[in-house]
Amino acid sequence: MDFDGLGFSMRLRHLAMALSKLPPHPQHDVALEQYATEGDFAARWIAEIVQRGDLDQDTRVVDLGAGNGILGIACHLAGATSTLLVEKDETCYHHYEGVEWLLADISEWNQKDVDLVIMNPPWGAQTSRADRPFLEAAFSSDAKVIYLLHSSNATHIQSLAESFNWMGEIALEGSFKLPAKYEHHRSREGVTQVTVWRFIRN
Repeated sequence: MDFDGLGFSMRLRHLAMALSKLPPHPQHDVALEQYATEGDFAARWIAEIVQRGDLDQDTRVVDLGAGNGILGIACHLAGATSTLLVEKDETCYHHYEGVEWLLADISEWNQKDVDLVIMNPPWGAQTSRADRPFLEAAFSSDAKVIYLLHSSNATHIQSLAESFNWMGEIALEGSFKLPAKYEHHRSREGVTQVTVWRFIRN
């Protein structure tokens, strides 16, 4: 899916529509902090990655804490040469032609054969430091670039990256819907501000 030149908005719309047809993220385990990324936001994010030159037909992508795989599948649709979805919750699995799954804990990913890591990990709201295994795995990997979605309130992201010799910048900002059960079982969904970080080696 070429995002360059004329028809950018149409291609972006088509990508968002394709992602909206994926099986929904089950979001059944509060302890895993399963925040589902919406199709429109995921499409904007992947378009940003493509425009920055970080994703093309030679890019090997790994989606950590993949959930229903929306981010990795979006990269696949945008032309990635290979896509691996790493997810421990087996109820998230569904077959999607052209992508592979590793249904296992993040510690079982070998951190190799990857150019781009993309992730929307647990943020640590339910379990302190729940995001650390994901961040540390990404920063210890062979990736050339890392994209991370996290709460805009997080203050530890950049310093942790720097401790692994990665340099970060904000690539995208937006609003994110949280399931009612994550908002102390309120009847309506909550909305929080999120930041997409882009990291390259320092």
